Amino acid sequence: MGFSAIFAAFCLSILCSSLSSAYDVTYDDRAIKIDGQRKLLISGSIHYPRSTPGMWPSLIRKSKEGGLNTIETYVFWNAHEPQPRQYDFAENLDLVRFIKTIRDEGLYAILRIGPYVCAEWDYGGFPIWLHSLPGIKMRTNNDVFKNEMQIFTTYIVDMMKREGLFASQGGPILLAQIENEYGNVQWAYGDDGKKYLDWCAKMADNLKIGIPWVMCQQDDAPSPMLSACNGYYCDQWSPKNSSIPKIWTENWSGWFMDWGNRVPRRTAEDLAFAVARFFQLGGAVQNYYMYHGGTNFGKSAGGPYITTSYDYDAPLDEYGNTRQPKWGHLKNLHLTLMSMEEALVYGERTSVDYQNNTYVTIFAHQGKRSCFFSNTDEKNDRTLTFEGSNYFIPAWSVSILPDCYTEVYNTAKVNAQTSIMEKRPNEADDFQEPYALTWQWKSEKIPHINADGILDRSFSFVSNVLMDQKRASNGSSDYLWLLTNYEHNTSDPQWGNDKDIILHVHTDGHVVHAFVNGKYYGSQWAENGHYEFIFEKRIQLKPGNNSITLASVTVGLPNYGENYDTVRVGIHGPVKLIARSKTGEPDVKDISSSRWVYKTGLIGEDQGLNQVQPRHISQWETSKLPNNRPFVWYKTSFKGPMGSDPVVVDLLGLGKGVAWINGRSIGRYWPKYLASEQGCDVICDYRAAYKPEKCNTGCGKPSQRFYHVPRDWLKADDNQLVLFEELGGNPYPVNFQTVTVGKVCANAYEGHTLELACHAGSKFSNIKFASFGLPEGDCGHFNVGTCHSEKTLSVVQKACLGKERCVLHVTEDSFGPLRCRADTYRLAVEAVC
Repeated sequence: MGFSAIFAAFCLSILCSSLSSAYDVTYDDRAIKIDGQRKLLISGSIHYPRSTPGMWPSLIRKSKEGGLNTIETYVFWNAHEPQPRQYDFAENLDLVRFIKTIRDEGLYAILRIGPYVCAEWDYGGFPIWLHSLPGIKMRTNNDVFKNEMQIFTTYIVDMMKREGLFASQGGPILLAQIENEYGNVQWAYGDDGKKYLDWCAKMADNLKIGIPWVMCQQDDAPSPMLSACNGYYCDQWSPKNSSIPKIWTENWSGWFMDWGNRVPRRTAEDLAFAVARFFQLGGAVQNYYMYHGGTNFGKSAGGPYITTSYDYDAPLDEYGNTRQPKWGHLKNLHLTLMSMEEALVYGERTSVDYQNNTYVTIFAHQGKRSCFFSNTDEKNDRTLTFEGSNYFIPAWSVSILPDCYTEVYNTAKVNAQTSIMEKRPNEADDFQEPYALTWQWKSEKIPHINADGILDRSFSFVSNVLMDQKRASNGSSDYLWLLTNYEHNTSDPQWGNDKDIILHVHTDGHVVHAFVNGKYYGSQWAENGHYEFIFEKRIQLKPGNNSITLASVTVGLPNYGENYDTVRVGIHGPVKLIARSKTGEPDVKDISSSRWVYKTGLIGEDQGLNQVQPRHISQWETSKLPNNRPFVWYKTSFKGPMGSDPVVVDLLGLGKGVAWINGRSIGRYWPKYLASEQGCDVICDYRAAYKPEKCNTGCGKPSQRFYHVPRDWLKADDNQLVLFEELGGNPYPVNFQTVTVGKVCANAYEGHTLELACHAGSKFSNIKFASFGLPEGDCGHFNVGTCHSEKTLSVVQKACLGKERCVLHVTEDSFGPLRCRADTYRLAVEAVC
């Protein structure tokens, strides 16, 4: 069956599925059952807060076009309940609208309530206010925590019930999840961990949602919870309970990025190999984590040090574009698998070891057979003889033969286009950036206390103990100010003016800035994953009272690990002044127990400088724009880029800080933090097991330079960009760009259908290369090989020029005849959009 026929049949099966009447969702050892019928579920994660309502329909539609029949999401507790019993489900937190968008596209949903999510999300999704509740211990048999967890979980369940969104009510939600990856850390909580696990299962079951509950990474999941696997490969995993299906809740499509690290990539061939092997060995439910990663808007990124981009190398990129060839290669796999659905969920499975890491699996059903041929060798290709015919199986690949005779798909043979994305300047009317941007600026006022120890503005509280930043700020801001006075006696022989005075600050991260008497003395941040460090700077003290101000800055709170919620953050001390004379021993004065005044947040935020309409009238400066000065606000206006392509802002040249578009935070930025010069692969070999250190790019470059600006946050004219620059940078190079497909390449195998497409209404304007036969080279460097059809270029031009999308049947009938012989011919194309 051709891919077009498979796709039509798949779409028809989805459209014919009614989501208006109640479903009976059950399961057996082979699959999830809907109204008694076993179903193959191919799912992808899309997190609603990491995109916007304006993006949701397109994201879900592209997921469906890519062959998915299910969308999965977490529920983010701290986003929805930032303060106790104060709930927020507006805009991109509108969970109901998101689930209904899934329903409207005719897809199923998996709702992972948790409410612990990990997800590289700030504090793992827990509200910071939990940390301050008396007697609380999180994720264990603790009544305070369990009470709060039950209240929120029940709130979400009741919300879904009111809207009729569970499958038992006719909605799209087939599966729900309670807790998350608890099996990875349960050991740390001893007997109370087991009691808590049992309580979670009972609590969830008592909510009576009418669909199965899942516990991922929980092999001892209490009945009736379903256990599930997470990881890069789950083909070898099977549930310990033999009566439940094989579920893969997280197939990691790539990996997340950290500030100061390279950009991880996972090849389309390896990801497809993992999926094909999973279904070859009896898989029932497979979910990509992520199918669209999106953006960590605001301060939602966890870590610490996780970037604002949560692209994850997913099949849909951060901006919602199809990432080719990954999206297309997986689409072809999904359509092939769905064409075999009955055989996979009902057929009798027989596996044969052909030795040398080569395996054949046959699914026989109602007189028909479907086959998987796999070669798990990391280096060596194999030729397999099956029922009198020879089949070439590349290393680390799976071939799928829906009729056990004709190979329709091989995970190592990519028959999808490669899209070369490019960023184009904002050309709204005659508006040419960056030169058209006119900047205003304003210094961030550094808080200080007077001789009586009184802050010149409102403050949070006073303490003689250095406090954990989570408790001191309650998670309301990355920025926490610690202020104290020190009385400097110059007549003291150990502390005279001829001595070097060192300010010593011991912190548990993540960034420290120091000011003495309003003068900036320096900054420091943790590196190489060691978030505990010591800041030391030489300072000058004046006789009498000195104001010492420390800014402690978090860059995402921990989100994973046993007892991660108790990890110390911020300045815990000691804080010391050290006098070092030229001849004598250092004299140390520990000021950790001084009277510390705490203030949360930036004064500029208090004034509303980041808002379109500030709460206080504040005069911005327009002359003598400062460069490379820390703690400065910048503001400019710009026109919205024309068209519908995704928009990004290039912040190269800036240091570190936060950016707002029309009053909404697009997240933290840190272009000053460069990745290592080493560790990038010139050649990325898909063969052998993947790990995040493999196939890296971006060596010696900023971990993130471009920042997503959602289209539905923009107006046609008079948009406002506000930057708070923390370390010091240059705003002049800042500019807005659009992201689109610039060039399309393909190197497809004979016997397949090749779909080529531009993006967002653009059309093919030039076919730079086309060869059918045995072309050589790769994208941008194709050459005609020893076997070539002269009519290839004209055929491709006729099919594609002037069109947004074209379909090419890669056969000798379409492009031949050829006057040479080869086992398999290929079609190589390079086209410009």
